[in-house]
Amino acid sequence: MIRTAVSALAALALALPLAAQEVPAPVALAPGEIVAAAAPQDWTLIAPNDLLVMTLAPAADGTAREVVIQLMPPPFSQGWVDNIRTLARAGWYDGISINRVQDNYVVQWGDPNVDNPEADGPAKPLPAGLKVMDERHYSFTGAAMEQLREEFLEKARKRAEIGAANTKGQRRAREATRAGSPTVFIPSLSPPLFVVEKDPHAGAASFTQGWPIGMSRSAYWPVHCYGMVGVGRSYSPDTGSGAELYTVIGHAPRHLDRNIALVGRVVEGIEHLSSLSRGTGALGFYEDPAKRVPIRSIRIASDLPEGEKPRFEYLSTESESFARYAEARANRRDPFFIVPAGGADICNIPVPVRRVVADGE
Repeated sequence: MIRTAVSALAALALALPLAAQEVPAPVALAPGEIVAAAAPQDWTLIAPNDLLVMTLAPAADGTAREVVIQLMPPPFSQGWVDNIRTLARAGWYDGISINRVQDNYVVQWGDPNVDNPEADGPAKPLPAGLKVMDERHYSFTGAAMEQLREEFLEKARKRAEIGAANTKGQRRAREATRAGSPTVFIPSLSPPLFVVEKDPHAGAASFTQGWPIGMSRSAYWPVHCYGMVGVGRSYSPDTGSGAELYTVIGHAPRHLDRNIALVGRVVEGIEHLSSLSRGTGALGFYEDPAKRVPIRSIRIASDLPEGEKPRFEYLSTESESFARYAEARANRRDPFFIVPAGGADICNIPVPVRRVVADGE
């Protein structure tokens, strides 16, 4: 049932600009311009308890290196997220290292003596109280899925109500163009919803609470896009604890969806990870221990002194601004582009995130 609603809605969302009003503006806005024009209420502040601040050893030229990670909200991967907070507050991450950098794939960090073919010492003891998670929690079903399904269906019903007006508006645009008076129609995207139909790894893909998700008839799950952070693990039934983490630095490895727990995304400082030298050992592990990049500390932003707490916000994926932005990413019509693509992979629509600068900074 969700697929039926998604199919109908995707046809609207990915169509040529929908009709709401005629404006004599022949130049379409670029995605970045849409984001820049978004109203303040379209942005959602990320809670400090959901931000990790990872401080790496300085670069060879002395440049400081800091990476900020946003942790996933409920219902996504909460057992692993709880473990990550426990590990951070215990100071366990302090002194570990980046041990693996595989080109066009991932950067991985953790205890160099755990699950590492280049291990050279004893493993670091883990703190007590870590949760052991089940593979069932890689995706979400039950009440959470039902609620999401109902939200999507309700939006699909409301969007269908404006279908006739959209069709008329597109016809008026074509007629005006033939008459020599080109017009641009700004789409009415309320209630806002953007869906990628025919996702190769799911029935469809969309966004919820600021995160990209894959969907089937009975479940939904977060997906592996660039910058997403996941939990390293060994062979099943091991699901990892959160002591070993990785981030995607290459083409989205969607084959990992529902096979590994995703727990967050890098919102700042990805360049400090993606630019690291590639490992030459198996799977990109560093064969020379001297190549490992030390991690000085990982802290939860809410635990930092007030003046050191970073503040970030993301463009709400439930806002009309985001729906316009996503449609523009899927169908670029700004001056550089010649032919609108007619669609986009879910990972080609990154959720905009920006640092909030306090007055006086």
